[in-house]
Amino acid sequence: MTKSKTIVLVHGNFVNNTSWVEWKKYYEQKGYTVYTPANPGHDGNPTSLREKVHPDLTKTGFIDIVNNLSKLIDSLPEKPLVIGHSMAGVAVMKLTELGKTSAAVSIDGAPPKNVFPPFSTLKIALPAFGFLTSNDYYMGSRDWYDRAFFNTLPESERSAAFEKFAVPESFKVSQQLVLNSFSNIDFKKPHQPLLFIGGGEDAIFPFSLTSAIAGKYKDKNSRVDLKKFEGRSHFICGEKGWEEVADYILNWYEKL
Repeated sequence: MTKSKTIVLVHGNFVNNTSWVEWKKYYEQKGYTVYTPANPGHDGNPTSLREKVHPDLTKTGFIDIVNNLSKLIDSLPEKPLVIGHSMAGVAVMKLTELGKTSAAVSIDGAPPKNVFPPFSTLKIALPAFGFLTSNDYYMGSRDWYDRAFFNTLPESERSAAFEKFAVPESFKVSQQLVLNSFSNIDFKKPHQPLLFIGGGEDAIFPFSLTSAIAGKYKDKNSRVDLKKFEGRSHFICGEKGWEEVADYILNWYEKL
């Protein structure tokens, strides 16, 4: 296959594109053109977004995120390698289904509508669904982030990580993921190469879920790979050793 020299890094829920700053620099130093779009309603400084919610946040759903990414990709000179974390793991699966990627990577990815998550996922993610209203948002507490994202970080580093990365999230994103048929994935359809990465200590989407999602793909002529990083949390892209994950992805891609 012809290798694209373009990478699109897509952030998940409860953080924004500032979470990719170091990855963008790292991949650019290796000769890639890197885009780190903010999902609609998520652009800005995390501290400012916590103090005053973006006016477009509660209007934003999963469908808007995928459409926004599709528009960006359609404007590029070549189909990119698309890497998504958490909720964006489903986004890259959908973009791959839509034929928008040269290859794609889901890191600690959320399940699509047609893969049921384990109880442990439901327990920790339930506050973020807001089933009684769609026109609102969820802002995780320090305790919630410590349990959901930063469980492998030293206690002394958790407060700084929260201050640097935490942002409010629209209920509409999670609701569309679990209720809208757009969020189903056609696992039988031929597709470009996919890599699924999971952290061994991910408290939201355990590696067993990552493995189950990867195992749903059925086309024997389409490549699906799976990699577990022991001891990593849902904050796998920001915690110590993230370069190992970034390098693994690039090595996988360049050997396709």
